[in-house]
Amino acid sequence: MTGDGGMIQVALERLPDYLGQHVLLSMTAIVIGTALSLPLAIAISRIAWLRGPALGLASIVQTIPGLALLALFYPLLLALTAFTERVFGFGFRALGFLPAVLALTLYSMLPVLRNTVTALAGSDPAIKTAARGVGMTKWQSLTMVELPLAAPVIMAGLRTSAVWVIGTATLSTPVGQTSLGNYIFTGLQTENWVFVLFGCFAAAALALVVDRLLSLAEDGFALRSRLRLTAAALGLAVVLGASVLPMFGGATRPIVIGTKSFEEQYILGALIGGRLEKAGFKTAHRDGLGSTVIFHALEANDVDVYVDYSGTLWTTQMKRADMPGRKAVLNQLSGWLDKRGVRYAGALGFENAYAFAMRRDRAKALGIETLADLALYAPRLKIGGDFEIFSRPEWDAVVKTYGVHFGVQRQYQANFMYSALVDGDVDVISAFSSDGRIAQYGLKLLSDPKQALPPYDAVLLVSPRHAGDDKFLAALKPLIGAIDLSTMQRANLMVDRADDKRTPEQAAMFLDTRLRR
Repeated sequence: MTGDGGMIQVALERLPDYLGQHVLLSMTAIVIGTALSLPLAIAISRIAWLRGPALGLASIVQTIPGLALLALFYPLLLALTAFTERVFGFGFRALGFLPAVLALTLYSMLPVLRNTVTALAGSDPAIKTAARGVGMTKWQSLTMVELPLAAPVIMAGLRTSAVWVIGTATLSTPVGQTSLGNYIFTGLQTENWVFVLFGCFAAAALALVVDRLLSLAEDGFALRSRLRLTAAALGLAVVLGASVLPMFGGATRPIVIGTKSFEEQYILGALIGGRLEKAGFKTAHRDGLGSTVIFHALEANDVDVYVDYSGTLWTTQMKRADMPGRKAVLNQLSGWLDKRGVRYAGALGFENAYAFAMRRDRAKALGIETLADLALYAPRLKIGGDFEIFSRPEWDAVVKTYGVHFGVQRQYQANFMYSALVDGDVDVISAFSSDGRIAQYGLKLLSDPKQALPPYDAVLLVSPRHAGDDKFLAALKPLIGAIDLSTMQRANLMVDRADDKRTPEQAAMFLDTRLRR
């Protein structure tokens, strides 16, 4: 049994990596944002007509949800790196640090920009006149008089900026950047509330420490105290050094294992990581990625290996709507991947298919056995789905094939979706066939007689970088065809259940022992 003490120990083991990445990301964004904001603020304080547009644009950035802004940079950078590779012969990583730091830099600018403009515009004209009267140039007046007087107000803006950035940086996990948000996203998906609280507390503590140090610097500028300024600078250096130095224990690039944002993916990611580490590889994880993001990241060698599902690739990446059968889908998928440089290592042995589930008593009362039956009652029912399903081709195929139109349509995180069904908040959910909670709650899976949905074999994909690496592939070979549906359901339930709850790593160990039988 894994108690809260065990969860805290696991969280502490991950803290050096998560904290170091979070601090490096946040500090980089704050430094770049400040370096851009100060000159821009000085310029617009001198050119009146620039003030409104510049502050308005910075304000608009703040209205964009942080997660959306972070996500938008990935496809933009992906297109840009494809262009630079084609024209100039070089590219760059479009996943992880770069999109995150660019988005956070934009987020950091408004407080510094606004406070600097306000402070400079509010400078006493008499002081400026006096500076000119003693022979100072405009530049000397700015650097020796106006900016020093404005420094406390500017620092107040920098404090606000730092707190915003450190908080928003927790949202960088879905774009592949490790941060303290890894605790929160993983915890929400696995209902590990110790992780959620640990991530929130760690981010809040970091923001508080940085804010206090910047407050000390603000006082130093206001009181002209070199001691306070030096103490603040040393404190920030200690925070940065203590957080970042543990990241540089080795120079070898680790194998990056990608996962999507649900329990099964975390378990399989841990299983893959364990196998590779036993073979002597150093590994790192990029958790909580979206289906499209993770595949493009694999193609671009930003991710080295992950598990996807044949139906997802068939509909989302290959843009196929026909259903030639399970074996044909796998064969054609393998050939399509090979043309793109991605290695199809094989199927793991189970399907995690999209399926529609109801409480057994509710389905029996309405006489619903199939999706065709469901279509008759759908206008009076409420359906819940994960964040992807209602925008996916599979959903369009179900709607087109069966003509289902529900009265209410809601979206949930995958783990909350099952609770919503059991509690009666919705009547139907888009379930996953390998989820252990189907058996736990005794749910009824509706059959798909017209085969609107494709097969969803779990398949192991390897990046072009390691497609020909025999040692790498040999470490993963024992996984191929070795996990049946019931075994995967048991592993998933170990993480899902509220009592005797296990971590994804412990569930992966269970799978690993089953592989040896």
